[in-house]
Amino acid sequence: MGMTDPVADMLTRVRNASGAKFAKVDIPSSKLKVQIARIFKDEGYIKNFKVIKDNRQGILRIYLRYDEKNREVIQRVVRVSRPSRRVYARNDAIPKILNGLGISILSTSRGILTDREARKQGVGGEIMCSVW
Repeated sequence: MGMTDPVADMLTRVRNASGAKFAKVDIPSSKLKVQIARIFKDEGYIKNFKVIKDNRQGILRIYLRYDEKNREVIQRVVRVSRPSRRVYARNDAIPKILNGLGISILSTSRGILTDREARKQGVGGEIMCSVW
C-alpha cells in the first residue's frame, strides 16, 4: 500500500490517529487530499485542516474532532475505489451511506463532491471513500 495509494494512506492515518485520540495528524499533502479534507471539515467530521509548506510536497495537517464524550466523530472511514479496482457510479446509482447519515466522496467531472452534491448536480463519478 503506502504511496501506491496515497488516499488509502491518508484515510488509514486519519483512522489510526482518531482511534488513538490524537488532536491532529500530519499527512503528505496533495491537491486531492486537501479537497477530501475540505469535505471532511464542511461535513463536520474534522475540526479543521491546514497545509504547511515544506521543501517537498507540503504537509496536510488535520485537526481531529471528538464529541462531548470524547468519542471519535469519524466512526468508520473506508477506501472504496482503489488503483487496482476502480469503483464508479452513475448519478442515479450512487449508494446512500447509512440512509444518508454518512457520506461518500466522489471524484466527478465537476470536481470532488459528496454523494449528496453529486446527486443534486446530476453527475456520477469515482467513489473515492465513505465516512460515517
